[in-house]
Amino acid sequence: MGGQMAIGSSLLHTVQHCEATCEHMVTHLIGLPHDDRRDVQILLVRDCADMCTLMAKYLARDSFFSKALANSCAYVCEQCALECSKFPDQMSQNCAQVCQHCAQACRAFAA
Repeated sequence: MGGQMAIGSSLLHTVQHCEATCEHMVTHLIGLPHDDRRDVQILLVRDCADMCTLMAKYLARDSFFSKALANSCAYVCEQCALECSKFPDQMSQNCAQVCQHCAQACRAFAA
């Protein structure tokens, strides 16, 4: 178990950054005038933040299940990135980039 934590420490930072970015994005989106086109984005960004929270906890405690969860985290982050990339505003584009980076890092960790 101990070696996994050393490998996962940079991933922990990446996952926490993604979580914070998504939480900030949710707050931004719910402050905008309602737009039906953003409903899916809001749901996916919230799910991504929650998944990253769980992933960070697993990494922090050096859980045996970290690698298995990393695949799920990568999938959720990829879906969030795809949805956010559909919107041209700077915050959505940034969120898409952060989520895509997190997905790539989780996939590499899980391999």
